[in-house]
Amino acid sequence: MSRRDVELGLGRLTAYGHWGRPLVVFPSEQGHRWDYESNGMIGAIAWLIEASRVKVYCVDSFDAWSWADRSLPLEERARRHGVFEDWIVNAVAPWISADSGGAGDIALTGASFGAYHAANFALKRADLFPLAIGLSGVYDIAAGGWGERGDAVYFSNPMDYVVHLGGDHLDWLRGHVSLILVCGQGQWEDTTGALESTRQFAALLAEKGIRHELDLWGHDIPHDWPSWRAQISHHLPRFV
Repeated sequence: MSRRDVELGLGRLTAYGHWGRPLVVFPSEQGHRWDYESNGMIGAIAWLIEASRVKVYCVDSFDAWSWADRSLPLEERARRHGVFEDWIVNAVAPWISADSGGAGDIALTGASFGAYHAANFALKRADLFPLAIGLSGVYDIAAGGWGERGDAVYFSNPMDYVVHLGGDHLDWLRGHVSLILVCGQGQWEDTTGALESTRQFAALLAEKGIRHELDLWGHDIPHDWPSWRAQISHHLPRFV
């Protein structure tokens, strides 16, 4: 399998495969681009990569400097997250489009905190990223934080801005974005808040008429890598 490490300005990515629909992978909180491979996720979808159905791009996170720095108020964390958004939209996406040679629209995925990133980018930039597959995500990024909640938090928090979507933009979004929300109901899915957040986010998307699927796995499915390997290998083949 082809594997390349690429430096792009503020961060790096690792690319797997020669051809296929491009898939950007966001790591879990404070994770790294190699986490997907080291936890068996690349292995779980290797058959799709080797069949040239998907080309995978794993990016580093900026979370340690933004959302995970709990010494900072929420608004400052959100401003710093904006640097990451700018990097993904203006550096990573154009590079991937050129590298994939028009193989298809860019899909997004991530597990745990990475699911938040996938959903947030898809909803904010469905013109670039029309599909997000979120595994065990928490979609209210501002829950439990402290300090002022201004525009930076609002426009980075799906559970805030989706509530107020309406008019022509909502109509456009209904026709351009799809979100797959997957979560187990076993160990740690409750204590992390992922199960409840996934249910609430799916209900909000349903209220707004935004295309989505809610797929809850069994009470024996924990918030952990073996679950996510099974879930991505189940869902991804439908979209590549």
